[in-house]
Amino acid sequence: MSGMNFELTEDQQLIRKSVAELSARFDDHYWMEKDQAHEFPTEFYEAIAAGGWLGMTIPEEYGGHGLGITEATILAEEVARSGGGMNAASSIHMSIFGMQPVVVFGSDEMKAETLPRIANGDLHVCFGVTEPGAGLDTSRITTFAKRSGNDSTGDYIVNGRKVWISKALESEKILLLTRTTPRDEAAKPTDGLTLFLTDIDRDHVDIRPIKKMGRNAVSSNEVFIDDLRIPAAHRIGEEGKGFSYILHGLNPERMLIAAEALGIGRVALDRAVKYANDRVVFDRPIGMNQGIQFPLADSLARLDAAELILRKATWLYDNGKSCGREANMAKYLCADAGFDAADRALQTHGGMGYSEEYNISRFFRESRLMKIAPVSQEMILNFLGANVLGLPKSY
Repeated sequence: MSGMNFELTEDQQLIRKSVAELSARFDDHYWMEKDQAHEFPTEFYEAIAAGGWLGMTIPEEYGGHGLGITEATILAEEVARSGGGMNAASSIHMSIFGMQPVVVFGSDEMKAETLPRIANGDLHVCFGVTEPGAGLDTSRITTFAKRSGNDSTGDYIVNGRKVWISKALESEKILLLTRTTPRDEAAKPTDGLTLFLTDIDRDHVDIRPIKKMGRNAVSSNEVFIDDLRIPAAHRIGEEGKGFSYILHGLNPERMLIAAEALGIGRVALDRAVKYANDRVVFDRPIGMNQGIQFPLADSLARLDAAELILRKATWLYDNGKSCGREANMAKYLCADAGFDAADRALQTHGGMGYSEEYNISRFFRESRLMKIAPVSQEMILNFLGANVLGLPKSY
């Protein structure tokens, strides 16, 4: 591609249209019920799987379509924009791009065993990195994988605790980051971390849901691991190189989260505009009042601007170019713009925005999450300050 081109290809436009049509089958009532019942959206997940969308970025030889992060973010945005928000997006997020460490670094046997099942929707996988005592400092995780024998070929025995693990209740396998060398014995703090894709043996893994303010159709969990035996064949790549493997997927994850935040902001703005046109107070639609109209117009501008940096980031990634700056900016700007749009949508609805009737409160709760997860806005600014501006590292 030469020069600037902001137009989606015909295939990308078809993806947007097809996903929007499929997602429209699941209305606000469906998502409200799932959220309030804390019930996984199985019907939605199965419909997305049946449409072949889960295999979008999985290589064709493993049953996928081999497409890029641009197409994946289009899907994620449309799923969130349908009204499903983060409940819809989180139900498929891990399947869409979360298996990238396996695609790139997994053994042929591991890929053949798992990727076709991801593509057809048969296999749920969760991602186990975060720990209560480590937070965003992944180098300080303490979940430890110890060899069961005296040589380097035996199984591992794992003990530890993970937190904020989405979909752990529904998952058969976990992409699990552990320590295999104590932090104080490693050459640098991020060395000595090893990544596995292994089975969740419920006899050795205790999963406890976390009560949350929102996105309750997809659980977040504490995971307690007690003497879990992991075969050496379940290790991804080399022992001690796990941190570098998960880094490979961080920029795409930023972009997917950005797209989901963008989608929530878009649907919240759409609902606010409709309400502002329909709601009549003092013999005039409230959207005629600049106090209502200007914040919504401002949100439109902010969402459109955030989308541009997201599109630049995905184009760079898909063309093999450096994209850390743009991926982090996209997450930062889309999360802010999405939440602002949801907040203004709630304000536009007044008291009814605070009720559950119009679903705006659900968009508000879910969009607020995007400013925290999977990395906070402050950590994005840390990255940009130190790595882009060249300022001293602050942590």
